[in-house]
Amino acid sequence: MMNDITFCELREKEVVNTIDGRKLGRIIDMVITCTGEVVGLVVPGERKAIRAIASGESLFIPWKCITKIGEDTILAQLTNSKVPEAD
Repeated sequence: MMNDITFCELREKEVVNTIDGRKLGRIIDMVITCTGEVVGLVVPGERKAIRAIASGESLFIPWKCITKIGEDTILAQLTNSKVPEAD
């Protein structure tokens, strides 16, 4: 049984990469198809949300990489090739 969750609830959760333990930030956007299927989530990555949106340096996380949505954390499994290095 799957529980429903709103975007407002999702954006309050911290996204963490389970591969290296890095905090990726909170969700700033969500990508969905015109039929309502979730394609992925967008986080600011290493930058603050406003700077990431303005500079186009946000990080897209494919939905298939989301492993768990917990009480206050979203766990994603991203290999180093998908996560940009910190400046």
